[in-house]
Amino acid sequence: MEKLDESQFEQRMKLCALRIPRELASAVTRLLRSGHLLDMPRVKPVVEDPGNGNNRLVVLSERIQNPDLSDIPEQVQVSLKQLCNIDVVPYTLTLGYSYWSAGHVAHLNIPDELLPYKDVIAKVIYDKNYPRIQTVANKVGAISNEFRVPKFEILAGKSDMVTEVKQYGATFRLDYGLVYWNSRLEHEHIRLVSLFKKGDVICDMFAGIGPFSIPAGQKGCVVYANDLNPDSIRYLKTNAKINKVEDYIFTYNLDARVFMQTLMSVPGPETKSEPQLATANCSSGEMVCADGQSTSNGNHNDVREIFQKSLNDHSMVGTTAKRRQDTSSEGDLACQEDGNQTKKRNNKKVKCTGPLPVKPWEHMDHVVMNLPASALHFLDCFSGLIQKRCWKGSLPWIHCYCFIRSSETEELILSEAENKLNAKIAEPIFHRVRDVAPNKAMFCLSFRLPTECLKEETEDHMSIS
Repeated sequence: MEKLDESQFEQRMKLCALRIPRELASAVTRLLRSGHLLDMPRVKPVVEDPGNGNNRLVVLSERIQNPDLSDIPEQVQVSLKQLCNIDVVPYTLTLGYSYWSAGHVAHLNIPDELLPYKDVIAKVIYDKNYPRIQTVANKVGAISNEFRVPKFEILAGKSDMVTEVKQYGATFRLDYGLVYWNSRLEHEHIRLVSLFKKGDVICDMFAGIGPFSIPAGQKGCVVYANDLNPDSIRYLKTNAKINKVEDYIFTYNLDARVFMQTLMSVPGPETKSEPQLATANCSSGEMVCADGQSTSNGNHNDVREIFQKSLNDHSMVGTTAKRRQDTSSEGDLACQEDGNQTKKRNNKKVKCTGPLPVKPWEHMDHVVMNLPASALHFLDCFSGLIQKRCWKGSLPWIHCYCFIRSSETEELILSEAENKLNAKIAEPIFHRVRDVAPNKAMFCLSFRLPTECLKEETEDHMSIS
């Protein structure tokens, strides 16, 4: 048996840390907990200073790379300096080969050159981490199915891919064999959701089991979440209930373009203005109305007809909508967050009855397009999607994930995005998420939807590209 080289599975992260007196650790972490503190599962952000037992090292988020702390808002910097003299030091975090897991499942992606040793690798991980790790699975082959769900080979333990994962104070239940999940994207989920504000309207076009939608709901955002995979939507609904945000998240199981056109359809003058669309139950590839009528993803006209009927059908207002009406006069419906202790800073649960009704065709704040392999191609659905006469406030931020190879440039990706939109993008922001291969990286392209995408005419826009 060949000796296992554990270093092949190690990942070293170059980070910054603040060296502070230990008695100030709680005060400093409170100042940094809004996205500036390292937040990784099973990794403590505050550690003892190996050079001085009276000091502590407060490890900063991987997004903060400048020793001058220019990545941190000036107000936070001022508050830190008022506490004590800040000493910024380099900090290296080493993650071992058994770090990445989802609940009781250790998900591996063993490179070809190490495949002869896959059973050895699996046994070491299983023996070392049991009972926390009860299943060791390796991804096999390229992802080629419609729902982008990888295939796995069970290398050790039980053949049970249903598990629960905890991230940033949220619990996610999933079946690793039916839905897509990547624990390595946790920091990106945190980064993007940190841009959302309480009360924002979020549109999640490729929602999966809810890594963006659930924390957005916990933050008090209204979320319209869609995914083509019916299993993803089933688990998204389950996760919304587990995290007590079902009043904030409205789910759809539609093609992304049909979903956006459905969401942004403006009701006629004879229809009720309440957004009863939000109470539609879309599952198993169908949009289901209260009277049991349904339509498949393939018939776009039927989708629109049922959507309009749902706006007219008073019975569509269910228990959730009634609770909102009953409580709308009770004052502030803001989410109450339990954040009294630093160690519970991310475990904030929504404790109100739900957000006030919104009309997505009049305003939404962010659109998340988390399908990096093809999200760029879906940008064409925004051309003429929003009716200018109905829109209120600023146009939404679009967050479009994509892959960029070493032979490609940001300018090339931007040009492709503008061609799909048929409009010029002003002040685009490229954020490098992670390297997925030696010559390939995942990026998030963020921009305000250009005003040229607004629809001037009043007739409904239902063309499908």
